[in-house]
Amino acid sequence: MDRIDTMKAFVAVAEAGSFTKAGEKLELSNQLVSKYVSQLEEQLGVRLFNRTTRNVRLTQEGEQCLQHALHILESVDDMENHFGQLQAAAKGQLHISAPVSFATQYLGPLVRDFKKAYPDVGVNLELSDRKVDVVEEGFDVALRIGHLKDSSLIAKRVAPVRLVLCAAPSYLDQHGVPEHPEDLIGSHFLRYSYMEYAPLSNPLMKVLRAHSQNNPNGIIANNGDILVSAAVAGEGYILQPTFIVSEPLKSGQLSIILKDYEPEPMGLYAVYPHRKLLAPKLRAFIDFMSSYFGDPPYWDQF
Repeated sequence: MDRIDTMKAFVAVAEAGSFTKAGEKLELSNQLVSKYVSQLEEQLGVRLFNRTTRNVRLTQEGEQCLQHALHILESVDDMENHFGQLQAAAKGQLHISAPVSFATQYLGPLVRDFKKAYPDVGVNLELSDRKVDVVEEGFDVALRIGHLKDSSLIAKRVAPVRLVLCAAPSYLDQHGVPEHPEDLIGSHFLRYSYMEYAPLSNPLMKVLRAHSQNNPNGIIANNGDILVSAAVAGEGYILQPTFIVSEPLKSGQLSIILKDYEPEPMGLYAVYPHRKLLAPKLRAFIDFMSSYFGDPPYWDQF
């Protein structure tokens, strides 16, 4: 039985002093109101009313319960009004910048579900792995992945992003499974051109940074999917977020190596210009996205 309904019935009886009048107010039968109150008494383990044939009076416990119930119902009303107003007020076009690989794999369902919840909000989604200027280029919000540095922008963490070093079984059969970052072959590093190598206190990140600076014969790309395809083909090893390599890991096309040297997770952030006076469409999107992927996110289930 719904606890909110039981509290509403209890408050109505307390205010009306009658089960019959409370039922008329709530448009419920006298029997159902009595059932709700009895259920609440059973849940709390106390008697809330002293009942006689002529009147209904609150017990001492009932007086205390009434104050709590009024406070809870007021909070519920405030919450419903807040989100009801937000949904009604959220309208207009939302201009979003997002990384290519992440957006193509994971933003489609989110945008569709968001549109169902907020049909009056239009979505203009631009995909790019470069770091856009949110203010100068007119974006409402940009999704960014990494360890964000101090800036004048506001950043809301949406999900953790785990980085793993991977290689195909065929590559490992040919070149061996490395036991230490120093065992990695520099020319076989399939490098993402926008990769950040902090923190350099991590031995793996130190080695990969050196390989990225002294690797004229390697493969470099500004798109993670291209590098994943090369790694699956046995061309070398990659350091990529799990949201890109989760499917190849599940299928066995790639294997995680040097797990003991895995760098600390990065984050997926929603970056926007101002904390105060957020447009309802932007606040709705950020709130909607904040719990959408889970923590840990569902792509880490491999």
